[in-house]
Amino acid sequence: MSNGEQESNLPLGLDVGTSRIVVARSVDKTQQPQYESQLNAFITMPYSKLADSLLEREGVFHEVCGGELVVAGNDAQRFAEVFHVETRRPMLRGVLNPQEPHSLPVMRSIITRLVGKAGVAGRKVFFSIPAPCAEGDQSIAYHEASLQQILKQLGFDAQPIQEGLAVVFGELGSSNYTGIGISCGSGLCNVCLAVLSVPVINFAIAKAGDFIDTQAAAVTGELATRMRVLKELNFTVNGLSGDRVQNALAVYYDDVIQTLANTLRSTISSAQRLPKLDQSVPIVLSGGTAMPKGFLKRFATALRPDDFPLKISEIRLAEDPLNSTARGALMAALC
Repeated sequence: MSNGEQESNLPLGLDVGTSRIVVARSVDKTQQPQYESQLNAFITMPYSKLADSLLEREGVFHEVCGGELVVAGNDAQRFAEVFHVETRRPMLRGVLNPQEPHSLPVMRSIITRLVGKAGVAGRKVFFSIPAPCAEGDQSIAYHEASLQQILKQLGFDAQPIQEGLAVVFGELGSSNYTGIGISCGSGLCNVCLAVLSVPVINFAIAKAGDFIDTQAAAVTGELATRMRVLKELNFTVNGLSGDRVQNALAVYYDDVIQTLANTLRSTISSAQRLPKLDQSVPIVLSGGTAMPKGFLKRFATALRPDDFPLKISEIRLAEDPLNSTARGALMAALC
């Protein structure tokens, strides 16, 4: 079997996030995965034959949908900045956006662009899905089924994996996949406590990156997209300062961190039949929302590990926070 044929048979990991979709590939089981991502967003433009041909000539990722041109993925952000508009999102709070008519077609286009066709029938792919929030979310089943159908039509044997568990697979191999994996994304913060790779507690909170952006934008009069860019460029979680935008981001970052820490503490404290663990367990944080300087320290302070219901060995940030979920999905698929 040639290298190309062997690679086309290997499983994939797919992180289907509210902000980005990431695919993880292995050339073989001994090497580090390779990653490719697209922004999970789009903008629409009025259709004209000339505009369509110009986009085609420039290699812009787009499709014609009815009387509109739909520019998707990474190109959507570039065009949004040119035209001073907000990008539109196919997903909201971790699942398909029910208010967005283009959501499913755009997701199909982005996923197809990233993973291609299976090459061989039944090629395995594990794709991330969110855990339910405390108030429940009936749309997760529809979201999961829709993604499974897209991947099945491309020839894959598609299996879901909850996002927090994917972080456990991606980051906690050294502790025999025992510990707490947390993915702080755009739509949700997903959490999983696993013991020997078996999920014991899974939950999500609806306060995450998008919450920070929209709330900070509302009190400063800026666009939420602008908040996201500023947050990713140079924001540090270190309390209030003289800058109103930085202050707004700091306030809502603290809100997210406190909610996450308090919910994790209360959920584990109230859990019935919690496994009896002799050893202390690690906590690993991943996702773009956890990346700003100061987040890890702030979270550790809010969690109060000295009187946490479980003994904590360490609290750390994933080595590659943006690709951690995709990597874990791939690891699970390779098992």
